[in-house]
Amino acid sequence: MNKEEMQTLIAKRVAYELEDQSLVNLGIGLPTKAANYIPDDVEVMFQSENGFVGLRGLKEDEEDDGTIVNAGGQPVGIEQGGAFFDSSTSFGIIRGGYVDCTILGALQVDLHGNIANYMIPGKMVPGMGGAMDLLEGAKKVIVAMQHTAKGSPKILNECNLPLTASEAVDLIVTEMGVIEVTNQGLTLIEYNPAFTIDEIKEATEAPLTIADDVKDMTLNI
Repeated sequence: MNKEEMQTLIAKRVAYELEDQSLVNLGIGLPTKAANYIPDDVEVMFQSENGFVGLRGLKEDEEDDGTIVNAGGQPVGIEQGGAFFDSSTSFGIIRGGYVDCTILGALQVDLHGNIANYMIPGKMVPGMGGAMDLLEGAKKVIVAMQHTAKGSPKILNECNLPLTASEAVDLIVTEMGVIEVTNQGLTLIEYNPAFTIDEIKEATEAPLTIADDVKDMTLNI
């Protein structure tokens, strides 16, 4: 699979995790693509840390007026009944535990559910944005990312980049499979049949337990 195919697969599978009537925050990049694949029978409201509830993608015939953007600076629209507010209110929603689920990208995740997703030492970065607050405040944390970076594992025994949060991740979705973070470590609960179980283990530095009832990931998209 090429990068676009991988990201589409991940976004479709992540969208399957979102529950009806939930309030969801999407991280910048790959996670935002999940909004394109919400099932028709599921109604989700999106929250953005720069001061939205009810944001949505622009419609085909809708012009960008330059005043409404998501946390990543991309032009967006607002659903009927949506709301605008200041950043303190927005972070009050996040820190108050009102966000049901956040989907974030990551540079690294480890077997304890630790996550590093905002900086590589020595490289210029814009900062962590709302990631630290979301990782602590959201009821469920899903990491959506490619399984490796230039062939090197991103799911590690221990993160070696600066942590954004400790023991915060609940679920990891990659192009290879769906991994649940438990108190006993990482468990592969779904796999992409385009890869063998051995290939998935080889691409994962951390020990990976295979669920007894491991399922075909592609059946849930």
